[in-house]
Amino acid sequence: MLTASLDLRDGPASVLVIGCHADDIEIGCGGTLLALAERRPDMEVTWLVLSANGARGEEAHASAAAFLSDLEKQPRILLETFRDGFFPYLGGAVKDRFEALKDEVSPELVFTHVGVDLHQDHRLVSELTWNTFRNHLILEYEIPKYDADLAAPNVYVPLAPDVLQRKVDLLLEHFPSQRGKHWFTEDLFRSLARVRGMEANSPTLFAEGFRCRKLVLAG
Repeated sequence: MLTASLDLRDGPASVLVIGCHADDIEIGCGGTLLALAERRPDMEVTWLVLSANGARGEEAHASAAAFLSDLEKQPRILLETFRDGFFPYLGGAVKDRFEALKDEVSPELVFTHVGVDLHQDHRLVSELTWNTFRNHLILEYEIPKYDADLAAPNVYVPLAPDVLQRKVDLLLEHFPSQRGKHWFTEDLFRSLARVRGMEANSPTLFAEGFRCRKLVLAG
């Protein structure tokens, strides 16, 4: 296995995270964000949730603040109210939001949905992320769900056990609206991290997995 090292203490200084729905970001890359915030507290983060209405919006804001609480700089938490499940049919308006986002932030690293996700909202947002941030490092995160569409990652971020536990605890704390769903459980979140940790030969046993379509290694 080829291994590349990214010293998180020296970068990235600016991160953009994009999620369609409340809890997507936390499930897909919450552990990585916790680790980044711990190692790089001066990092600037823009956190965008595109469908966060009513109580779900309140959950999303509180969760984002908790996940980013180690940062020295106040994160930009942006919540939109596009209709869940209808993103492709609202394409023009969603595209306009991405065009505005391009003028608001120029991040060193972008997290977004994986492009092969079978959820229509997730696929569109992944496509628009790549259309908008063409000269940026983009990591696509995965969401376990009923569609059985998990793909093989090609980038892994090992997670310390305490970081993974904090991710799980924050998820269960901040999304009470989801607790009744059979998949929103500690064992599911931990089991996926354990599988990805096994695949990555992580010394901590756990990891989050990502897809990266394009990467330039600077000498």
